[in-house]
Amino acid sequence: MVESTTRDDRPADLRRVLVVAGWVAAGFVGVGTVLGELPDGTARVVVVTLTVVGLGLWLVSLSPRVTDQRILFACLVAAGLIGAVIDRLNPHGPAYILSFMTVAGIGLRLGRRPAIVAGAVVIAALAWAEGSTSSNPTGAALNVAIGAGFLLVAAAFAGANRDANDRAQEMLRLEAETRRAREESAVLAERGRIARELHDVLAHTLSGLAVQLEGARLLAEHTHADPRLVEQVSNAQGLARSGMAGAKRAVATLRGEALPGPEQIPELVEHARLATGAAVTYRVDGEPGALAPELGLPLYRAAQEALANVAKHASGALTEVIVTWTPAHVTVEVTDHGGTPTGLPSGGFGLTGLAERAALAGGHLEAGPHADGWRVCLTMPRAKPEVPR
Repeated sequence: MVESTTRDDRPADLRRVLVVAGWVAAGFVGVGTVLGELPDGTARVVVVTLTVVGLGLWLVSLSPRVTDQRILFACLVAAGLIGAVIDRLNPHGPAYILSFMTVAGIGLRLGRRPAIVAGAVVIAALAWAEGSTSSNPTGAALNVAIGAGFLLVAAAFAGANRDANDRAQEMLRLEAETRRAREESAVLAERGRIARELHDVLAHTLSGLAVQLEGARLLAEHTHADPRLVEQVSNAQGLARSGMAGAKRAVATLRGEALPGPEQIPELVEHARLATGAAVTYRVDGEPGALAPELGLPLYRAAQEALANVAKHASGALTEVIVTWTPAHVTVEVTDHGGTPTGLPSGGFGLTGLAERAALAGGHLEAGPHADGWRVCLTMPRAKPEVPR
């Protein structure tokens, strides 16, 4: 991962190096012109003024904010022509470097056709300036033209390579986004299939079970059965309804709807009261705040699993549900006191799966007996743990 990031940053690093080099070259030309030998009279003022204007145009062309090809074309050609004029007026100064700088900028920043036109104009002007002040005009003009031409071609190749790299990086980015979209689509399709299965099988089964239990309760009351049997059937009916509500929430979660979190725990408490008829208290300590869905869901599941276990294994137990908010963590604690053991077998997987889910999100689950009952306590961080690269 680190290697990929470094490779992706290379084009940006190269651009920064080129910009710094351009500024250094501009500074060299400016200082060399001021400290070097200047012509006398009006020509001195003209040379200094043109140097300032030419360097200003060159620095404008270096700015990454300037991307309009017409503006770049005008700035680079004007700076190159100004460099040629200064070279003609002050042959002993470093102004010719400005023309070579603009030739490199033309190859790097302009498209192929504009670069050919702009490069030809600047190279021709520079060759004229060098030839007109040399004792061997033809040889001087050819030498400058050949050198500047090679520089233009090399810069154009470098620019083409940079653009190809940018296009390759963009294609890789688009490919990664497409692959991620396909994976998300596949996950959503699978979740939709599971949601349909849950709705068609589990929800319908629990709905039918609730109806059957309601009939059994009415029959027990009509036949004057043992009141304890009526109470047990009513409790079972409440659990079936609670299971239907949980199945609906699971279907909603699989279909991409909002995940339940600590804010839905009061609903669980109310369902537990209605289902078992036992006393279930609820308290919040600290200041509640925002919590990522993947951190809030384990807290909700912990309360759900603990309340279900109380109803299953400790009939009539007094249950306390406490949600504690601290600056760094959120804790949900479910403790039951007393109650009558039902003797029902334990599946043994609910708390195990919950502990594994919490550990993946940076949480910690504690579960075990205490003085007169059972205690389940889950602590989750309020912020997602950083994943080391």
